[in-house]
Amino acid sequence: MSDQTERAAAHLAQFAYTATRAGTVFISWNGKTVTTLKGSAAQRFLAQVAELDEDGARLLMAKLTGNFKRGNERVSSSFEF
Repeated sequence: MSDQTERAAAHLAQFAYTATRAGTVFISWNGKTVTTLKGSAAQRFLAQVAELDEDGARLLMAKLTGNFKRGNERVSSSFEF
């Protein structure tokens, strides 16, 4: 396995989800909630996850969370040091 493939696998391994009785699904990365699904989106997710293996489920969670790590990394152009 190449170094890049190993890093990608390690990144995916850090995803997990929790489903509540109220039908809400919390998707977390490194123990921090990054996406919350409710209603029909949560039901679709749970139906898809039930059919997938562990790696497939983590890949689905990665796709659903999108590029969440970019949200707070940008520095505003009006910000002065």
